[in-house]
Amino acid sequence: MTILIPEYEPNKRLINLIYDLKDTCDYEIVVVNDGSGQEYQYIFDTVSNLGCTVLTHEKNRGKGAALKTGFQYIQETKENIGVVTADCDGQHLPKDIIKIAEAIKDHKKALVLGTRRFTGKVPSRSRFGNNVTRNVFSFVSGAKVYDTQTGLRGFSMEMLPWLCEIPGERFEYEMNMLLEAVPAGYSFYEIDIDTVYLEQNKSSHFHFLKDSILVYLPIIKFSLSSLMSAVLDFMLLVM
Repeated sequence: MTILIPEYEPNKRLINLIYDLKDTCDYEIVVVNDGSGQEYQYIFDTVSNLGCTVLTHEKNRGKGAALKTGFQYIQETKENIGVVTADCDGQHLPKDIIKIAEAIKDHKKALVLGTRRFTGKVPSRSRFGNNVTRNVFSFVSGAKVYDTQTGLRGFSMEMLPWLCEIPGERFEYEMNMLLEAVPAGYSFYEIDIDTVYLEQNKSSHFHFLKDSILVYLPIIKFSLSSLMSAVLDFMLLVM
């Protein structure tokens, strides 16, 4: 099993997460430095010295691009059961990462999603944003996913070629992944995880307005595509 962590301008929480994972499991860990800059190099050097593989983008390309760089590398160099993607901002606990990894073994044709139930002290914009996105996603896709914005996801190795072909370079990539899963023949398997927000999620690089637009664009495109297909089917039926 491989844990893939895409990261841009990390703090010491990345190092802490690596230590905790090393203490609790023997999974391989791949970290993608998405153009963080020289001032963050000591953090990536530290995790490399802890036994992680570090891949580097010379400039920031976005979370989607970093994930695909990791998927491509793992596909070409690793022979294991699957991949778990995780963030290092403190939201994903080692025990939950391991839960997702273990579930991949029995759900090789499903996206295994670590689902937050948004209980306790959760930033209001995060709670509101997920509620809206969950309902819109369900309406346009016909599929139900409780936490559409989770970054804790598990994939079998056979899914990696498909994951590398999904469009999107930034946060929209993860939404494209959900939208294209069912048409590609994959289902969803959700596992409840702890809802953790440290310091109101200040370390997140998600820009509420700009990146929200990026996330919703795939939904709009998907719904327009579905509408056009329905119109075409109707026209063929009545002709």
